[in-house]
Amino acid sequence: VGNTVLHILVLQPNKTFACHMYSLILSYDRNKEGPGSLELIPNNEGLTPFKLAGVEGNTVMFQYLMQKRKQNLWSFGPLTTVLYDITEIDSWAEDQSFLELIVSTKKREARQILDLTPVKELVSLKWNMYGRPYFCFLALFYILYMVCFTMCCVYRPLKPRTGNRTSSRDNTVYVQKMLQESYVAYEDELRLVGELITVIGAVVILVLEIPDILRVGAAKYFGQTILGGPFHIIVITYACMILVTMVMRLTSTTGEVVPMSFALVLGWCNVMYFARGFQMLGPFTIMIQKMIFGDLMRFCWLMAVVILGFASAFYIIFQTENPENLGQFYNYPMSLFTTFELFLTIIDGPANYDVDLPFMYSVVYFAFAIIATLLMLNLLIAMMGDTHWRVAHEQDELWRAQVVATTVMLERKLPRCLWPRSGICGREFGLGDRWYLRIEDRVDPNKHKMMRYTEAFKAQDRDNYDKGSEKLETNGDTLCKKELCALSLSRSTSRTSSHRGWEILRRNT
Repeated sequence: VGNTVLHILVLQPNKTFACHMYSLILSYDRNKEGPGSLELIPNNEGLTPFKLAGVEGNTVMFQYLMQKRKQNLWSFGPLTTVLYDITEIDSWAEDQSFLELIVSTKKREARQILDLTPVKELVSLKWNMYGRPYFCFLALFYILYMVCFTMCCVYRPLKPRTGNRTSSRDNTVYVQKMLQESYVAYEDELRLVGELITVIGAVVILVLEIPDILRVGAAKYFGQTILGGPFHIIVITYACMILVTMVMRLTSTTGEVVPMSFALVLGWCNVMYFARGFQMLGPFTIMIQKMIFGDLMRFCWLMAVVILGFASAFYIIFQTENPENLGQFYNYPMSLFTTFELFLTIIDGPANYDVDLPFMYSVVYFAFAIIATLLMLNLLIAMMGDTHWRVAHEQDELWRAQVVATTVMLERKLPRCLWPRSGICGREFGLGDRWYLRIEDRVDPNKHKMMRYTEAFKAQDRDNYDKGSEKLETNGDTLCKKELCALSLSRSTSRTSSHRGWEILRRNT
């Protein structure tokens, strides 16, 4: 019951009352330091009161709980060394990491905890010492891997075509070799080494990604842009395309160019994932994800309707015409592709002025240009501009959340020997098996002195204002006299207390 009340207090809107009641309940807890403490009992979702405060973005309760956990090591003048307990914060030995919970929640207030002590210092320590070097090395390794795969695709086994053409529009010159013919020369053996590296890399990607999907859940794993959800979809699809290409190569099945082309596009697009390691490029990956999966996905439904309608009209118009004179609409699939190019203004309106064009082509193309180019494309630009404006206001916050998510991912994937635990063990200071982070805090005495002066000046201004208001009430005859008295009162007040106060501040500074 006591643990349930603690969880309810974390969710209370009146944070000051919740902190007092939290302390009152813990004062009756008999096992304050043992494993049976009320603060260490999780709820049905596996969240302790401390983790729940982070997930809900309750910064007041989080700071209150951290103040209870800190230990003042020593103090000398304005310098104070504090040990902060990071037992539940550090993701090194936690199955359900506090940092991962913060970046995966949908509440924006939770990301503000990343700027608070000691979370900010812990993330900075992990990222600067281990996260950034490992992430840059991983980015370089992935680029080299993609270069190897690209070279294998460029020099894939092909042979000249020997069969006859079936149509005047048939333009095929080379065809795919059979498996027995693909690995004969020395160049083929070099390509085989690169292909083996590519297949091994695809298997490693699947082995690393599938356990996280089973642990977190597909909806949460792929749905969070800060966690890199769309990029996880891209890299898993890329690995599957590589395995499909391998099966088609081993069975000598024609058409390996289809999965190979998809794999090349997806593999190189995944390079954008590594932009999150740089503050200049990281926020742009968030913008691209939000534009693609927000604005562009909604816009594609409208674009599909327009393209289907006008492509069908263009095909019907040129269905009776000679395809050799205007081949952009010679069949229905080609009409769809041509209309798509016209929609994005990639090509101009196709027209052959050596022959007579149907009159309806001009009418339909005029309507298509008005609706597609002038209306819908400008609508898409406006939608993307609005998304860019919204994301730009929180780009620094989103980038810090990306850094935290990347740090937790690397810490979970890498072996313990390459990523030692951050912080100081409490045994060195007689504080048990808990781990602490040492932070030096500098207290500026001039700042506190100026704050005391400011509060004193505010109090003097309030007293003078109260006295002046009483005089105005007793001597209030006409509205003109009240305005003159108020004007003289404000001038006298500014000349006495405020002026004198600011002079004291100038001398102190």
